[in-house]
Amino acid sequence: MTRDERIETEITGEAAQAYARRGACPTLARPMRTGDGLLARLRPQGGILTVRQCALLAHAATRCGNGLLEITARGSLQIRGLRSETVEPFAEAVDAAGIIVSPNPVIELPPLHGEAFGDVADAAAMELALRDRLAEHLQAPGLAPKLSIIVDGGGRFDLADVTADIRLLAVTAGKWVVAIAGDGASARPVAAGSVDEAIAAVGELLKLLLSIGWQKRCRDISPERLLSTFPEMHAISHHPRMGETPSVGVNAVEDGMAVIGLKLRFGQIQAADLLAFLIFLGDLDVGDIRPAPGRCLFVTGLSEEDAVTVLQSAQRFGLSANRDDLSSRIATCAGAGACASSFYATKALAGALIEGCPEILDGSLDVHLSGCTKGCAHPRRAFTVAGAENGYNLVLDGLASDAPDAQIAGSDINSAIERLSRLIKNERQAGGSARACLDRVGTATITRALRQE
Repeated sequence: MTRDERIETEITGEAAQAYARRGACPTLARPMRTGDGLLARLRPQGGILTVRQCALLAHAATRCGNGLLEITARGSLQIRGLRSETVEPFAEAVDAAGIIVSPNPVIELPPLHGEAFGDVADAAAMELALRDRLAEHLQAPGLAPKLSIIVDGGGRFDLADVTADIRLLAVTAGKWVVAIAGDGASARPVAAGSVDEAIAAVGELLKLLLSIGWQKRCRDISPERLLSTFPEMHAISHHPRMGETPSVGVNAVEDGMAVIGLKLRFGQIQAADLLAFLIFLGDLDVGDIRPAPGRCLFVTGLSEEDAVTVLQSAQRFGLSANRDDLSSRIATCAGAGACASSFYATKALAGALIEGCPEILDGSLDVHLSGCTKGCAHPRRAFTVAGAENGYNLVLDGLASDAPDAQIAGSDINSAIERLSRLIKNERQAGGSARACLDRVGTATITRALRQE
């Protein structure tokens, strides 16, 4: 069977059904079918792209897909609108660009890693060592598709607010701490030691996961099994991360250099806009492009003066350097016009929500606009508006697939947004958040207000 035949079989046969299930991850080799074609997700090795590689990727997304690129909440790249006959050419274009894409599970590094950002150890080298020495365990089919591993070089910037199954933190040049099931503050240390000892500990964790059942996560390991595998774990000092999470806007680094963080509006950008942005960067002294959690990208190697120039020009390319941009507080899927499964234009509704009810976007709750009940953009509980054949399903605190608390006719959505805004303005107590307000007034009051004529 040729690679083309194998990919087509995976897409249209049993693999397609498996990847339609919650918890499956689309990859470059095994894209997932969505309403606008096939979606491939990739993370470049080390999380770094040169400007040239980024441009070649954008060109390939236009030739082989629908020209829409996304950055996920955890910082991976997604290419939308691929077709069965373009999956192979797209993979070849990625390879020709020199972009190395390692197989799952994803190993995440802080986007701003390396000596220039104060790392005490080489996180990229640790990633390569883990993949080389633990390849058999990392590729075991029994591992969970979304198993997450973070390697933190111990520098100024970190991923402390991102949860992971396994975390490796460099505390000195020669010492790593391995912790599980949590973020930078809550993950439980299980082992500490040299590079070799840390890799061995990760290997033991992978074997333990495989032994306790199919596609288990580190949170599923019982305390007894954990202690049996790591009898010295209680003696391991906890090292909560105290670094910074790099943010949108200009981040100053050493020697008068700067990094600028930019958000993709609603997590998406058209390839044409990305290419125009890269051409604009061509007149500046740029290091590289780094996709990042929070649907961001970072441009490194800039002088502080050039970073300000980028800051002032970003908006015309569909990028935002505004840390308070309300669009960043709404999770949206591709929506109608980009996805055949979607019942409404999610970006247009997001704009209406920003204009008509900014009160709900104070950051106190997650807001999810899903074109259908699959909820691709935000697989967690949220204030959710899901598209349906007869209009919109409103789920006040749940998933797009949950039974709606209220149903809103398509022609009434803008009025419903206005009524929601009035409700929050009238009922919110001084200093209170939108979440506190909605929790206090309760579901019955909210749904009654939304249905008022």
